[in-house]
Amino acid sequence: MRLRIVLAAAALLTAAFAAPATAAPTGGVNDPACRPSSAHPRPVVFLHGLGATSYEDLNYLQDHVAAKGYCTFSRTYGAYPQFPVVGGLRPIADSATEIKQFIGEVLNETGAAQVDLIGHSEGGFQTLYVTKTQGIADRIGSVVAIAPPTHGTTFANLTKLAYLLGIRDEVGKALTAFGCPACDNLITDGSAVKTLTNGPIAQPGVRYTVLTSRFDELVTPTETSFVREPGVTNEYVQDTCPFDPVGHIGEAYDLNVWNLVTNALDPEHATKFLCTAGSPG
Repeated sequence: MRLRIVLAAAALLTAAFAAPATAAPTGGVNDPACRPSSAHPRPVVFLHGLGATSYEDLNYLQDHVAAKGYCTFSRTYGAYPQFPVVGGLRPIADSATEIKQFIGEVLNETGAAQVDLIGHSEGGFQTLYVTKTQGIADRIGSVVAIAPPTHGTTFANLTKLAYLLGIRDEVGKALTAFGCPACDNLITDGSAVKTLTNGPIAQPGVRYTVLTSRFDELVTPTETSFVREPGVTNEYVQDTCPFDPVGHIGEAYDLNVWNLVTNALDPEHATKFLCTAGSPG
């Protein structure tokens, strides 16, 4: 009996060491030693949403993409030095400069020529904004924006009241005074929205996918996420999974979204998947 156990263990060890050298790469999460493979030559940079961080929002999606063999990277942006646990608060333009620098670091570390960008909410907006405004469109292969407030948001229609009462400027000043100029920048006529939508958003040579949910309750109206320009794929989650009730925050954690994202990263090898039901919140 003992001999059989020893032989079985030896066989397992032999099989392990005899595994082919062409085994699928495991990718990496914030690993500067990760080197992109020929199958996935561009490292993927993840951009979290407003009020989130690199370790809370897209972190599970990042793990999922890394498991597919991609080198993946993320960093909290837009946080105040005295309060680093909440990101995305500072002005959109300031955060865009941070993100540009981070992309440069990733390219230098990995030796890659381009990155892919994935962002959720404000991070989705930044994937579009950085690509257009920071002079690095040639360093970006593809953009996947999840629920971006591309054309500005009414924040679940809350800002409509400010317009009705004629206090839009006062609301903007209050948001800035409370430490969230990014919130003001992303309202329907916010300064960052005006910059992004002044002329074409999509840049030549970049492949764009915009994903959102028909039930997104924070980026409203939901249609405002989309970029209706040539070369941009706009999708509702429900176009593929009609019974998924996923909401704005849930889109970062939704398995259907994850599968749509990985298909968007590598459309030549897109796969069918079984739809699940995400969180309606």
